[in-house]
Amino acid sequence: MRLPQALRPDWPAPAHVSALMSTRSGGVSEAPFDSLNLRPPALGGAGADKPESVFQNQRHFSQALGAAPVWLNQVHGATVVTLTAADLQAGRELLQADASISREPGLACTVLVADCLPLLLCSADGLAVGAVHAGWRGLAAGVIDQSVSALCKLAGCPADQLLAWLGPCIGPQAFEVGEDVLQAFGVDPRRTDATLFRPSPRPDGSLRWRADLAGLARRRLATLGVHQISGGTWCTVSDASRFFSFRRDGHTGRMAAAVAVGG
Repeated sequence: MRLPQALRPDWPAPAHVSALMSTRSGGVSEAPFDSLNLRPPALGGAGADKPESVFQNQRHFSQALGAAPVWLNQVHGATVVTLTAADLQAGRELLQADASISREPGLACTVLVADCLPLLLCSADGLAVGAVHAGWRGLAAGVIDQSVSALCKLAGCPADQLLAWLGPCIGPQAFEVGEDVLQAFGVDPRRTDATLFRPSPRPDGSLRWRADLAGLARRRLATLGVHQISGGTWCTVSDASRFFSFRRDGHTGRMAAAVAVGG
């Protein structure tokens, strides 16, 4: 099965590695979740999508990917879990984490997003993969650091043997932040790096900045020794026809990015 407008990472991963990023197209959910909302009903919340619609959407996504996604209960933290076949058991409680890694064939490390950055990782030999949910809180807390370290250990390789792909996220023209975000990254508001935090004062004179979330992730990956990086060119906020965006719409669906080792 194919999903319209879905993204396939343009990275040099081995052919047996399957990776896919959904958009909002190709599902059965009604507004405001139209149409390929993949947020698990188990996560609850007021005004959630119809479970039967989500389950059908998830089946479409799994078929297009060619692997079974393992959904997480994401909390904007830095916890990384290692997935095994046991995590595919029906009715199993969702693991609370913001990243997962695995060597299990046919099992997909998967993250949900609607403005936060989805990051997929793969060892160059394709024997181990990972998916990371990197909002600014998780990124500042070290979720990329923890994920790279865990995947290198699982794959038995150095960081320079990892491939990374950045999916759609809120772009620097739309991501307005305050001083608290700069402080979370150890940035002095008086001496900001304009390439990652561009000053953007409001008409009332209050200080704000436009943050480059994908750029922050690229810099962190490079610092850790990961240099084979692609993607990160889409803005979820500016393309309403293609992407869900929490900042733009508030009550909305979720997209998924997933990667799996082939069987």
